[in-house]
Amino acid sequence: MEDRIGMIELPETEPGAEVKPFKLWKPRRVVFNAETLQLPYGKELLQRIDDLHLKVDISKNNRVTGLKGKTERETYQIAKSTMAVVVAPPSAFRLRPIPPSADWQFHLAEGCPAHCQYCYLAGSLSGPPAIRVFANLPDILENLRNYIDPEKLTTFEASCYTDPLSLEHLTGGLARTINFFGGISNVQLRFVTKFDAVDPLLSLSHNGNTRARISLNATSVARKLESGTPNIAARINALRKLALPKIDGGGGYPVGVVLAPIMPIPNWKEEYTSLLDHLQASIDFACDLTFELITHRFTPGSKDILLKWYPNTTLEMDEGLRIVKKNKFGGTKYVYPKEMMKELKEFFYNEIPSRFPQSNILYWT
Repeated sequence: MEDRIGMIELPETEPGAEVKPFKLWKPRRVVFNAETLQLPYGKELLQRIDDLHLKVDISKNNRVTGLKGKTERETYQIAKSTMAVVVAPPSAFRLRPIPPSADWQFHLAEGCPAHCQYCYLAGSLSGPPAIRVFANLPDILENLRNYIDPEKLTTFEASCYTDPLSLEHLTGGLARTINFFGGISNVQLRFVTKFDAVDPLLSLSHNGNTRARISLNATSVARKLESGTPNIAARINALRKLALPKIDGGGGYPVGVVLAPIMPIPNWKEEYTSLLDHLQASIDFACDLTFELITHRFTPGSKDILLKWYPNTTLEMDEGLRIVKKNKFGGTKYVYPKEMMKELKEFFYNEIPSRFPQSNILYWT
């Protein structure tokens, strides 16, 4: 069993191919809104934080303060080292569709401790980017029953505003959610992560109702633009653990790869070929595997925020190299030109089926 689940050996010549230990995030400050301590899960969270000997503040007015710095960058740094335990507002119980990822989105938390220079949350969440964990998660989960379609599989995305695995050692919220879905019929929980601390998830009774997805990218993209996350080899090894059957010591989950954000970096074909080769070497057994392919895009608002957070970024956000795409609400985003999109798509739609013939590519965007 140990041999089967053990780390796959990747070519030593590939940068980042070694699975390196990754230190779990610990906030410098944890703020509990007073009302959260009236809730059973809020009390459980306080006990977990106390057990980790982290600094705790109790906010009597149910506000999270002390996040502002003298500059945008300083505010970012303070917020990114702060975890607030709050009660999700009533709007959290009115779910919104999230195509093409899932039927509905819901949130265990908002914010993420990683430092990805293309951060999807820039412009999506208001205020300083502190991590907010919801102490009324049990109520949020029970509310999901109201959205289940008894006539078909109903899917729920839990990663729109956070990376739930990045916080799991602090909250236990992801395991709670997986267990909840494991006891319901005709549903699927979907979460995606850049983190690799999957061992506590392997023994859960998910009953095949959770699709665990790992976010991957070319090694150079991860190294330059995804600070505060495990390297690609560690993530691939985590995917292997999740996908292996329980009889072999794995989690037995349906799994997925989210390739995002795909970028036409220098030598992109070689880099993404290397990534797919490593993935093929690791997922060398039959499993339920999907791919989601997401190219890089940005909005004027997200660009402004990201340049304040990461003033020295090497991320390409040149409007002159992009074309404008409008959404149905009139919003503007900048995407790659059609010819480049066509070339990228053809590459992945050729390479993935040749390596993983039983997998499904769910969408390209």
